Amino acid sequence: MSLIEELQKRNMIDQETASSLLDEIKNTGKREEEIILERDLIDEDFLFALKSELLGIKLKKVRAEDVPTDVLDLVPKEAAEYYHMVPLQRRNQHVEIGMVYPEDLKAQEALKFLARQHNFQYQVFLITPTTFKDILRRYASFRREVKTALRELEQELVAEKPKEEGLVSSELITRRIREAPISKMVAVILRHAVEGRASDIHIEPLKERTRVRFRLDGVLHSSLFLPKKVHPSIVARIKVISNLKIDETRIPQDGRFSILIDDVNIDFRVSTFPTMFGEKVVMRVLNPEQRLREFEDLGLEGQTLSIIKEAMKAPYGMILATGPTGCGKTTTLYVTLEHLNKEGVNIVTLEDPVEYYIQGINQSQVKPEIGYTFANGLRHVLRQDPDIIMVGEIRDTETAELATHAALTGHIVLSTLHTNNTIGVIPRLIDLGVKQFLIPPTVNIAIAQRLVRRICPYCKKRVPLQGKMKEMVKKEIESLPRSIKKEIKKKYNLKDDIFVWEGEGCTECARTGYSGRVGIFEILKMTKQLAKIILSQPSEDKIAKEAKRQGMITMRQDGILKALRGITTIEEVVRVTEEEY
Repeated sequence: MSLIEELQKRNMIDQETASSLLDEIKNTGKREEEIILERDLIDEDFLFALKSELLGIKLKKVRAEDVPTDVLDLVPKEAAEYYHMVPLQRRNQHVEIGMVYPEDLKAQEALKFLARQHNFQYQVFLITPTTFKDILRRYASFRREVKTALRELEQELVAEKPKEEGLVSSELITRRIREAPISKMVAVILRHAVEGRASDIHIEPLKERTRVRFRLDGVLHSSLFLPKKVHPSIVARIKVISNLKIDETRIPQDGRFSILIDDVNIDFRVSTFPTMFGEKVVMRVLNPEQRLREFEDLGLEGQTLSIIKEAMKAPYGMILATGPTGCGKTTTLYVTLEHLNKEGVNIVTLEDPVEYYIQGINQSQVKPEIGYTFANGLRHVLRQDPDIIMVGEIRDTETAELATHAALTGHIVLSTLHTNNTIGVIPRLIDLGVKQFLIPPTVNIAIAQRLVRRICPYCKKRVPLQGKMKEMVKKEIESLPRSIKKEIKKKYNLKDDIFVWEGEGCTECARTGYSGRVGIFEILKMTKQLAKIILSQPSEDKIAKEAKRQGMITMRQDGILKALRGITTIEEVVRVTEEEY
């Protein structure tokens, strides 16, 4: 009896639906399971439990990560894809085989052939299409693909081994960098970085081996180690595709390249750096699919979002983003530019380097080595009839003065500064030589931010807050603006226990408990009271008092509010704001 007949017998589908399904199977040649699941008529687990009952074959649920990668060699990937079967476990000569369609006679014949070839006995289990797809991805595991490419490369290196033991000749490197094994290895590293949502790839020569690390959610993780002798070939291959000088290993070089991965054009920003044991390569992964385009995606909301939107409506003035390297300042400015980007305005940027290309905006990359600096570029930008200018960073007196005068003469200027918080922005501008009387009419808002890791939504759980963390949270909530404090206390019932969230760790988040990142923010507005402080005695203490009078939510407070809502953890908030308190 077919699945369709059994479903009809159990009154789960009517005669009309059954006829329609049979017609579609006849016209398309698809299997009945595929058609039923495509129409979303029956849950996959129930459908295959029913199939298990009809065939008398046990349905097995198995996690992909529990399948050893060496077992996969028993069924080649091509055969696995074609026959929808994968090995699950091996105990001595006994192998468990998972099949989506065990009734397929051709698949059974292919399995008998593989069993004879590899000399094993087998037991067939039924698995769902989802389980099959998850296990099939194991064939493309990072270490497995690199191992295959490495084996091919080492065979070639052995075949043409240089006279001096342990060294790879430059002639051999030049010949091999364009050929299959080394190109395949580099391609595997790049693809797995993109699929794993890494922001950076580090290829580092150590004393006796090469280490590859990926930065995930702001934290570096070792991914694999390679033999030291392949390092020159990997670096050379990356240099070739980045249009860098292969034979120049004494000085740092910067480059860029793009490749197509899963029909998405991914940019990689490349930096090489000479070290004691060879050249280190760092590649920033610039995936347009991951680029944020809305303020809410950044983590901006409520009061802070309203202040930014109000500042964007101003006819001129500066919007300054501040914080340490890697805290997302440029991303915030990019999102702001996206919202300001309209047909009737001329937007020009000076960046170092250009990270993402935004259609309709004139983006330029500075090159200090030939005299094209932020300051020099800004002079020329002002002759380009701009309405809005973005300067990658204000890092010297000349750039600070030019940006200030540009804002004063009717332009909106977006830029970044390196200070720990918004309170330090005014003193920093004064240190850079900006006259105090020019700051109030030019600076509209200062934004400070950090990035915290998001809790994995698949394994998050609610936990009570204890000890010092609990006292710190209570103290920060008490110092919130009155209206927000009242709302928070009522919403989360903070009289006694305080509950937050944490991730237990699961396969979806690689056992870290975190997945992705979000910003925490504080925004200082220019007000009449702040202007008076700047013109008289602009100490950080007085600016901080004015910020509190404005009702500014600090980064730590913003982080605590996100922790109470289950977006991040209190530990993350404390970690990234520790230097402030």
